[in-house]
Amino acid sequence: MAAVFRQAMDKLYLGCVFLAGTAMVVIAAIVPYGVFTRYVLNSAATWPEEASVLLAIVLTFFGAAACYRLGLHMRVSYLRDQFPNWLARTCDLMAEALMLLVGGFMLQYGASLCATTWNQSIAEFPLLSVGVTYLPIPLGGICLMLFVIERVTIGRPPDPFAGSEGH
Repeated sequence: MAAVFRQAMDKLYLGCVFLAGTAMVVIAAIVPYGVFTRYVLNSAATWPEEASVLLAIVLTFFGAAACYRLGLHMRVSYLRDQFPNWLARTCDLMAEALMLLVGGFMLQYGASLCATTWNQSIAEFPLLSVGVTYLPIPLGGICLMLFVIERVTIGRPPDPFAGSEGH
């Protein structure tokens, strides 16, 4: 059962990385276009800035979940590292519990935000619901919660960079 869960989390992780990476590439492509239209053509396109903000939401919430899974997030562990093993492990479990709460908050209030804004549209993209643009918040919360459950129940995933050169 643990192997099946780990494989599912591996696939979820790759999905998060793909979404966040795609968002970053698209942002990197459309921002220069916006600059070009504004300063070279002297006729600013209105959509690149709004699109990059929407893509930044995708990048932030899915990228953060992916980084959390591998422990690539920012953390300060100096004090915890000074504790005896049993106390350090207790601190780790408390941190995981807090992250589970953060994921639950993202899920609950993100879903509420989506529902509240579902019938509103964005001026630059009139066919796009505001609620749809906020979906990465609750979906990122679900991913984060699943990654926390994975770490607590079957341990941290293996480091995909272990043994690779240059890392």
